Amino acid sequence: MMNRCIRAIAGSFVLISVALAVYVNINWLWFTVFVGVNLIQSSITKWCLMETILKKLGVKDSSSKADCCS
Repeated sequence: MMNRCIRAIAGSFVLISVALAVYVNINWLWFTVFVGVNLIQSSITKWCLMETILKKLGVKDSSSKADCCS
């Protein structure tokens, strides 16, 4: 469940920031850069800020084989 939530949030952030860049101000693309850098950092360090936030909000981490990248 946790991996699906993180992917959905990251994808939503990217799409929202691109829409804001197109319709509001091009500088919103820096938010897209931040999301991309955070994804790369989490793949290297195995630590994700969004995972920490979701755990504090009570989202359970499923350790089943159904999650592809566990």
